[in-house]
Amino acid sequence: MKLNHKSLRNMKLSVFILLVCFSSSLRSQAQDKPNIILIFVDDLGYGDLGCYGSPTIETPHIDRMASEGIRFTSFYAAAVCGPSRAQLMTGSYHSRVSHSFNELPESQYGLHSNETTIPELLKTAGYKTMHIGKWHLGDAPEFLPTRQGFDKFFGFPYSHDMWPYHCNTTVKDLKDTALMQQILERADEVGYTVGGEWSFPPLPLMEDEEVIELNPDQVQMTTRFTEKAIEFIENNSRQPFFLYLAHTMPHTPLFASDKFKGKSDRGLYGDAIMEVDWSCGQIIEKLKELGIDNNTLVVFSSDNGPTPKYGTDGGSAGPLRGAKGSLYEGGIRVPAIFRWTGNILGGRRTNAMASTIDLLPTFAHLAGAEIPGDRIIDGTNLSSLLMGKKETSPHRFLHYFGGSQAKAPANYRAIRDDKWKMFLKNNSSGELAPLELYNLEKDPSEKYDKLKQHPEISNRLLKEAEIFYAELEKNKRPVGELNSNTK
Repeated sequence: MKLNHKSLRNMKLSVFILLVCFSSSLRSQAQDKPNIILIFVDDLGYGDLGCYGSPTIETPHIDRMASEGIRFTSFYAAAVCGPSRAQLMTGSYHSRVSHSFNELPESQYGLHSNETTIPELLKTAGYKTMHIGKWHLGDAPEFLPTRQGFDKFFGFPYSHDMWPYHCNTTVKDLKDTALMQQILERADEVGYTVGGEWSFPPLPLMEDEEVIELNPDQVQMTTRFTEKAIEFIENNSRQPFFLYLAHTMPHTPLFASDKFKGKSDRGLYGDAIMEVDWSCGQIIEKLKELGIDNNTLVVFSSDNGPTPKYGTDGGSAGPLRGAKGSLYEGGIRVPAIFRWTGNILGGRRTNAMASTIDLLPTFAHLAGAEIPGDRIIDGTNLSSLLMGKKETSPHRFLHYFGGSQAKAPANYRAIRDDKWKMFLKNNSSGELAPLELYNLEKDPSEKYDKLKQHPEISNRLLKEAEIFYAELEKNKRPVGELNSNTK
């Protein structure tokens, strides 16, 4: 059959229209999946942001995010860094994934490869993924972010200091003798000192799985992390992406670039937070510039409460009792802001209980990804709460656990419902026993123990805790261990 010029022209036009329609359909499908940016800062206290009542630290960009989104006042993380990141990535309590400790350099342990992480789930829905900043879930190659669902990684495999001070700190340089003793005891415990000095290996800055610098200038790291984040956003603005930006600030030791040093009323600590705030502003501005602001969910939170004060360093938990490492509210209740222009009504505040374990199921729901059915995920989908369809928490209870590097020992635990919080521990005979009981509705500062006055409340919470802990032990999953961590 011969085709005349008119028929050929019509056929080409039809093919072109089909291709345009197909391309538009794909683009529409991609746009139905929101980009997701998770900004996770280190050791930020509940009272360290303007929108959470800080009188001394100005955070205009984060405050604007809160005014344009929803701000949580009962949002929880784990008490210390590594466990917090484990439950963030897996949607499961850190005790369920056997990750109740902080990894040190050259650790034999990390997040198990059998765990399904946020980026792994989102990749099944067509997302590009990148982690920038602090990982702290294992530094051996098999534990790195690129083995856990991230296409790209730029940052540190563990903490930039290895608690409590940077690896170059010499104990004899410290004036505080009590602090010196703490450091020496901690150093002896983990076996990382020689003659009173830290002997951690040099801090590695990595790109994917390659070390690109040793002991980089940390004064510039917030800026460098921000530049990498913007580069990733620019390169992936036409497809759904997940960016996990985990700043190392304001974890001690503190650093701020020259453009922020000396700018706050809270010294270097406030300067560091002001620079993180600037970083948030840069990211929001880039989203607007690229025209993808309305299709991007931005979440801001912290891994735990503020560092206990070492000299002038350390943050504020505001009205809350305790700090990092504690199961009191100041150690585990953290700021949390969700901003998604056009989807989340701005200027809202909620006291509904929520947690970092809820991010995985929430992100999966928004992306249309399927959560694995072969394991227990402790988190729940927050989307109805975020969109204003519900006002109450999807949780009946939240649970909190001590750990090897928390001030609360591993056998200390706590359980909370919408009003009451109870501390528990195993007694000498191994039985679970109530310790303290607080009415968080009336006493968020946990000043007044009501255990003796309300045995009916403590008995109810004890029964719920016993049921949960029995299930937890039955369905606990292993931590990753070198030479035994296989899919």
